[in-house]
Amino acid sequence: MGADKRRLRLWGENAPTLLEHTCATIAPLCAELIVVLNDPEAWSGLSARLVYDVLPEAGVLGGLYSGLLAAQHNYCLVVGADMPFLNAMLLQAMLDYPKPYQALVPRHAQGIEPLHAIYRRDLCHVLGALVASGERQLSIFVEQISATFLPPEVVAQHDPLGRAFFNLNTPEDVLRARALLRDQSV
Repeated sequence: MGADKRRLRLWGENAPTLLEHTCATIAPLCAELIVVLNDPEAWSGLSARLVYDVLPEAGVLGGLYSGLLAAQHNYCLVVGADMPFLNAMLLQAMLDYPKPYQALVPRHAQGIEPLHAIYRRDLCHVLGALVASGERQLSIFVEQISATFLPPEVVAQHDPLGRAFFNLNTPEDVLRARALLRDQSV
């Protein structure tokens, strides 16, 4: 992207950053809010428990490992920091989904969304072994555990516009997100 997308202010110049917006969306749903960062000192004003990524070279797997390791609860809602359209109703439906499971991962028309999921904290050992083996893909982790998949019809029921999993990876994604936000405000 060429810039720190966590600092994007999609909702206006004086609006929250994308990371602040993510935290504000999730905070009412969780007893504990953990944000895994390589630069927690840069986010001292964030109302969350900030933890260092203990495996920064391991990408998303390292971040997930760090978050689960720091968690105090058995089930952890995990989302990427680049999803401007997180849907609190969908997240709540996931939190209400019957347990036990190792992971609850939404399935939709484009596949699965492992960075908008719930993972058991005790999966740290699986993550650690994968990282030690050189693996960096979250999808491989999901394949190696006994994941439960939230059906597409449940996702659609709570996210009828299909935006909850939209993430920002390119400048074009940012432009599209801003256009969608403008359309919402009309």
